[in-house]
Amino acid sequence: MDDPAKVVIALSFLASAAYSINAIARAAVAHRKEDARIANESVPPLMEARLARIEQAVDAIALEVERISEGQRFTTRLLSELPHSSAKPPARQLSANTPT
Repeated sequence: MDDPAKVVIALSFLASAAYSINAIARAAVAHRKEDARIANESVPPLMEARLARIEQAVDAIALEVERISEGQRFTTRLLSELPHSSAKPPARQLSANTPT
């Protein structure tokens, strides 16, 4: 390492690596502190009751959607079991003054 340019490059590389490692470590510590703060905070009772009502509403909606889909399956089955008649419906009589 007799060349001063190589020494300067090596020192600048080490300084930038140290700065990057320091920044990453600070971010990790801040993230852990934020996680600990969130874990220590409790959910307010009002929010908990509201979430419970939302959960009940979603369950009720899911039940109604299932009932609707069951009715649709039943109707589809009934329609598929009907005999298909090849007879055409009677043609509607047009009045005498209707243009054709």
